[in-house]
Amino acid sequence: MAHVVVFDLETIPDLEAVSRIHGVDPHDDERAREIVGTKFCKLPLHRIACIGALIAESSDNGWIVRSLGAPHIGDRSEADLIASFADRLNELRPCLVSFNGSGFDLPVLRYRAMVNQLSAPGLYARGYFKRYSDDAVDLCDVLASFTTQGKCKLDELSRILCLPGKPDGVDGSKVAEYVATGRIQEVADYCETDVVNTYRVWLRYALMRGALTQGAFEQSERSLTDFIDARSSDRPDLAPFATPSALPDDAAGSASN
Repeated sequence: MAHVVVFDLETIPDLEAVSRIHGVDPHDDERAREIVGTKFCKLPLHRIACIGALIAESSDNGWIVRSLGAPHIGDRSEADLIASFADRLNELRPCLVSFNGSGFDLPVLRYRAMVNQLSAPGLYARGYFKRYSDDAVDLCDVLASFTTQGKCKLDELSRILCLPGKPDGVDGSKVAEYVATGRIQEVADYCETDVVNTYRVWLRYALMRGALTQGAFEQSERSLTDFIDARSSDRPDLAPFATPSALPDDAAGSASN
């Protein structure tokens, strides 16, 4: 495995599609919003607002972060976002890593590629939609052994692992509001923090199962922090991630004894 792509989607309701389903004026967004209300839309009705992704490359000493970004519909169309992401998968044929990607992000990508009438063979460059494959690792599912009672939220797990977690004041429930009021870049920044948290959880998982030695894990963490530190002046939202992950105080004390 030469590359890993850690990814996350932020979405908003497809109000036009909601209107088509319910036979109302497709230009009446307010009516469509009333229909949606506070319900969690069916997956084909989630229009992709941005796709956050971190690309890391394997080396003899762990993983090297090569890129991090979250292109969004403020600059490009949804179709362009999906096509570019799928093309990158086709080029790299990486392992895909996500948190709840099997239950949400991957099906949404497939549905929205169809809505936009796209040819996106990169989504099938490897067995990303096969449950019993390591081509796509959904950490939410894997760590919980595919059981509902074992699952937790990314923010919760990140903080348990002494990682920064989500930024204060932002969560997925506010994405539609932020996009509607022109704050799409804040959504993209938030998406990137989710991607970085997911990557660091994956590194911890790789260490736990023996896929990384302690030295390779520490070097992988250092690559990430160096990558972020080099961009700290332009990306203050990533500042909490510019230090290596720590151990809880009690665990650190035990390790030193």
